[in-house]
Amino acid sequence: MHRPRAGARSGGGLVPEVPHVDTAGLTWRESSHRDPQSAGVEGVEVAPLPDGGVAVRNSGHREGPVLVYTRAEMTAFVLGAKDGEFDDLLESA
Repeated sequence: MHRPRAGARSGGGLVPEVPHVDTAGLTWRESSHRDPQSAGVEGVEVAPLPDGGVAVRNSGHREGPVLVYTRAEMTAFVLGAKDGEFDDLLESA
């Protein structure tokens, strides 16, 4: 997977340096809000980090990349999701 180098321009901003995260010993969890008809389909897993941040990964590719967010970034995302700011991304029923 190609990833721009830290400091490279990407779309209008700089690509931040991504810290290495040792995932050994993290307690990963996945939402229970999964489509029961989609057995085996990947989901998103999250794990709290010792510094208060949150690690995020694709449960179908557990050895793949891990994204790291600060507590403030995750708080903003979760509150936005609760307020419906991302509802347009969901398939209409």
